[in-house]
Amino acid sequence: MIGWFEAVILGLVQGLTEFLPISSSAHIRVVSAFFGWQDPGAAFTAVIQLGTETAVLIYFRRDIWEILSTWTRSLWTPALRSHHAARMGWYVIVGSLPIGVLGLVFKDQIEGVFRDLRLVGTTLVVFALILWFADRRARDTLTLEKHLGFRHAIGYGFAQSLALIPGVSRSGGTITAGLLLGYRRQDAARYSFLLAIPAVLLSGMLELSQIGEGPAPAWGPTIVATVISFAVGYAAVAWFLRYISTHRFTGFVFYRIALGLFVILAVTLGWIPAQG
Repeated sequence: MIGWFEAVILGLVQGLTEFLPISSSAHIRVVSAFFGWQDPGAAFTAVIQLGTETAVLIYFRRDIWEILSTWTRSLWTPALRSHHAARMGWYVIVGSLPIGVLGLVFKDQIEGVFRDLRLVGTTLVVFALILWFADRRARDTLTLEKHLGFRHAIGYGFAQSLALIPGVSRSGGTITAGLLLGYRRQDAARYSFLLAIPAVLLSGMLELSQIGEGPAPAWGPTIVATVISFAVGYAAVAWFLRYISTHRFTGFVFYRIALGLFVILAVTLGWIPAQG
């Protein structure tokens, strides 16, 4: 059962790391292991993820409303189908397909072997190096409005699906793909956040639908964690978009490498178990 202290800590961790390219799932996994906490359960995880995603919905509310309204009207108004917002609706749908399909295909591995902390530490380091390479090679010229098409949307989508492995990072994977494709940092991050909405909401709803299959969550602490993750997540999105407009991802790269190596060392020395 989730306690108040555990709820506060996990809410902070979820809010701080969900939208940064450092992997929230890896941090939840590592923090829980170091504190000796058991898996908080599907219901708790689903609710706090919905909390952070609500932060994105509110932060990008104007963009989301324009995309939804224009895309819907374009279904029966051919003149609107070339509008950027209508096309963006299709790009988000198409880009969400890979993680949906692969999430179902590898469901057992995601809940099992992928959560091994040795794999988590390794992916933190490996994808830090990939992010560093992409950041250094970035042309930083393409924009979503002028250059995003179905081929790039699929590429973004497969990059996002790598986040099924804790340690990769949903935003880190998609932003890295955007940088390799030549997109501006702000545009890559913006599409990353929009692309995450269907995946996170659908997976959260799926986990909520399975609440009856496990123990009931402690709803008081769960609500506290959700509110904290929402508030911190909103601030993290705003800060991150401002930060990358003038900075590279070097700080995140060094942090990922340091954390990954520390996790591998901690498991090797027996400080924490590889499996939860």
